[in-house]
Amino acid sequence: MLPLALLVACVTPVTRTPPVSRGGDESTARTAPAAQSTDALRLRIATTIAAQSGAEVAVFYEDLARPDSLRVHADLSFHAASTMKVPVMIELFRRVDSGTLSLDQAVPIVNTFHSIVDGTPFSLDSATDSEFSLYHRAGGRATLAELNELMIAHSSNFATNIMIELLGAKTVNATAHSLGATHMTVLRGVEDGKAFAAGLNNTTTARDLGVLLTGIERGTVASPRSCAAMKAVLLQQEFSTEIPAGLPPGVRVAHKTGWITGTRHDAAIVYPPGRPPYVLVVLTRNIPSVKDAQDLIASISRDVYAFNASR
Repeated sequence: MLPLALLVACVTPVTRTPPVSRGGDESTARTAPAAQSTDALRLRIATTIAAQSGAEVAVFYEDLARPDSLRVHADLSFHAASTMKVPVMIELFRRVDSGTLSLDQAVPIVNTFHSIVDGTPFSLDSATDSEFSLYHRAGGRATLAELNELMIAHSSNFATNIMIELLGAKTVNATAHSLGATHMTVLRGVEDGKAFAAGLNNTTTARDLGVLLTGIERGTVASPRSCAAMKAVLLQQEFSTEIPAGLPPGVRVAHKTGWITGTRHDAAIVYPPGRPPYVLVVLTRNIPSVKDAQDLIASISRDVYAFNASR
């Protein structure tokens, strides 16, 4: 793990000219140089990371209405885990926008997929999935809207692989790159054991996920209607032990989690009451304890929320 002094140096704030004061003590306080406040946030985050021995952590924070942002190793590549489901969803809605697919369209539920290594078939096990109801429907059909909700809100690997079979990993990858997530790689669906053993994994950076979520919030990665629909699904996320855990009760969060052994991520659009939204992505690895990883992400989320509220 990097020493605290080096971690602090690597957390690079993006500073722009602060807004013009409108007079009064409160306005004066709010227009303090952004670098000073961001430096304090930078130090708190670096201290949190340094306290977790051996941890590698990346952070992307962007206020979507103010000149406040912060990056911590934002271009460091991580195993994407289930965060790769975000670009899959985006590709689905872009196909809907183009008229080539419909959310009401029903597709077969078949639990047979093929390794990208040699084409050999494999199936998913409901015991290792985050969602199991879809397995009881094997042999039937499900709409793309159902599969997307299962993939995002419930993190269904089975639904994800059906989507990848339909959309194509190469196309999802190309779309992500065209939208600015240029270091993300979407090679395959999930639980392809031979690909994992060969090191052929889906990867992402904090910046890549931040760019995609920013595009969803701003309505630029697909039509405004489709972006609104994507946010609605992200708001239904049932796993809330990371970024939401660091927020006051009732704060809305549109987000996607992801985890494998020793790796835990959360990528979110946060909606503070009465304030513009912000995007926060926290990627972690080399943290053996699930609770420690969750607590670290929640701590960073708490500090970012407090910083945002003070602006």
